[in-house]
Amino acid sequence: DVEAGDGTTSVVVICGALLSAAERLLSRGLHPSVVSKAWQKAAAEAAKILEKSAIPIDLTDRENLIKTATTSLNSKVIGGYSQALAPLAVDAVLSVCEDIKTSTNVDLNDIKIVKRMGGTLEDTELVLDGLVLDQGCVKAAGGPTSMQDCKIGLIQFCLSAPKTDMENQVIVADSAQIDRIFREERRYILKMIKKIVKSGCNVLLVQKSILRDATAQLSQHYLAKKKIMLIQDIERKEIEFISKSLGCKPIAHIDAFTPDMLGSAKSVSEDASGTGKVIRISGVKNPGKAATILLNASNRLVLDEADRSLHDALCVVRCLVKMRSMIAGGASCEAELTHQLGKLAQTMGGVDGYCTKAFAEALEVIPYTLAENAGLHPIKMVTKLRKAHAEGKKYAGINIKKGCISDMVEENVVQPLLVNISSIKLATETVQAILKIDDVVPVR
Repeated sequence: DVEAGDGTTSVVVICGALLSAAERLLSRGLHPSVVSKAWQKAAAEAAKILEKSAIPIDLTDRENLIKTATTSLNSKVIGGYSQALAPLAVDAVLSVCEDIKTSTNVDLNDIKIVKRMGGTLEDTELVLDGLVLDQGCVKAAGGPTSMQDCKIGLIQFCLSAPKTDMENQVIVADSAQIDRIFREERRYILKMIKKIVKSGCNVLLVQKSILRDATAQLSQHYLAKKKIMLIQDIERKEIEFISKSLGCKPIAHIDAFTPDMLGSAKSVSEDASGTGKVIRISGVKNPGKAATILLNASNRLVLDEADRSLHDALCVVRCLVKMRSMIAGGASCEAELTHQLGKLAQTMGGVDGYCTKAFAEALEVIPYTLAENAGLHPIKMVTKLRKAHAEGKKYAGINIKKGCISDMVEENVVQPLLVNISSIKLATETVQAILKIDDVVPVR
């Protein structure tokens, strides 16, 4: 899942088929080390066969990138919305890519998915020149909920009076001392507010604090009085992303609160449509390589499923940045591997050839499972698929919509080469690790 991001189910299915094949080989007297070495060679040969049948792709070819993202989304619950979500996934990854021609990886942490209840998946949008935060602003003291021509500050300190250590106590004897504490607290907070106002900041983002309140009621009152919009409870893990999106720098101490640390944007507003509230920051002057996808859905189940599916689609596009080749889907590559490795096993002979043949036959579990899940007759479909590949049709795969065998490239069912290579490699390595186990000792 870390390497490719998609094809996790395929890894588990292939791994199960290889373990079944290994069990049969071991029952016939073959040593686990022999099977392990033979399958390692077979996996390496499988990678070479896949590379030969792969179709090179250029990242400027947006149409083919959308096809691969669509193939990934079509296998999910939200497959009916793949035409709307696939272009968003492609545009999001390309927008955070440092250089389309030379980049070999993309950091998906630069793409944030914000989930919001309300609307449909078709209302999902991509925000490139700003940011969306899944929370509302502070209105308790009558502060503003929208702002134009914004200077945005991101602070990591608290706008509240300092507290004593855990073991200490402050004992107040009379009302005069209470008044003095209040005056000192007021003076402390006012000093910070004046520094913020002097810098020209009119939108303030405050990091969540666990030691004490990030903002006190008094500081909220003064900020509202100065018409400064306050957004608090920013998670620590989001600080880097927000800094990159808004072109501002996080401020750790009030003394460092200067105009050059602020970000600029045309507008910041609270959007209360649907069941939740979000903060929209748009028109950022110096945005970094970051993107936000605002995901809309009518209920929590669809929203969570769409989030997972969209992440897989983003991973698929990232795979094409890592390895710029795509391959036919619809189980065509697994069927081609079964055919090619079967032919190779006949020329090898001996124990290696026998193990390679078992490896090739195990890969047929993918077309079998695909046909079974689509409600087709698995044995008939796999037999037809074998025949097509024996006739030299290397892109022939199972068309689950028409219930027949057809050319997957012509049907626009394509996927990244890295996904297939990773799934076979990882499944083989897992089985090799299990084969090394001699015995299991149960311990109470």
